[in-house]
Amino acid sequence: MNKGWKFYWKLFSSTFYLSAFTFGGGYVIVPLMQKKFVDEYKWIEEKEMLDLVAIAQSTPGAIAVNASILIGYRLAGLPGTFVTILGTVLPPLIILSVISFFYVSFQKSTVVKYVLRGMSAGVAAVIADVTVKMGKDIFREKSIFTASIMIVSFLAVTIFDVDVKLIILVCGLLGLANGLFHKLSKKEMS
Repeated sequence: MNKGWKFYWKLFSSTFYLSAFTFGGGYVIVPLMQKKFVDEYKWIEEKEMLDLVAIAQSTPGAIAVNASILIGYRLAGLPGTFVTILGTVLPPLIILSVISFFYVSFQKSTVVKYVLRGMSAGVAAVIADVTVKMGKDIFREKSIFTASIMIVSFLAVTIFDVDVKLIILVCGLLGLANGLFHKLSKKEMS
């Protein structure tokens, strides 16, 4: 992949555009990143994108920025990381600066209140779409282990009200144990 000026501009403008026109946080921007970088540009494989998203979710900080960092690093190393961070962080910074300048006017506006309420409904729909797609991908792998982790995690949060931090920690440890188990079993077979 050519990593000249045009590549970095395309990387920056893509993350800038996605960040500027995505409302609702990282869980909304991640599927759009997947459509852009996996489906449209074909710079990253779908499985690898899912892995990057999983890492972005498990690291501290905003998922959109974490995903941008990982994608930028994967595509172009450290320079790619800086380009994607800048592209992801600039739009919210600009938008929040404008909003804070006009905060008093926006706060009392009925139109703004209804626009934000409508955007919340749209965000909920996008998050539901992401959840269904990721769930389908997990079941498509035909791995009983990952499907079981997903189902047990969902039940633990929704029915038993288990703290999400504990679930992330346990799932990470289970994933590590599963990876080590498969690595050791491959060594024994060879």
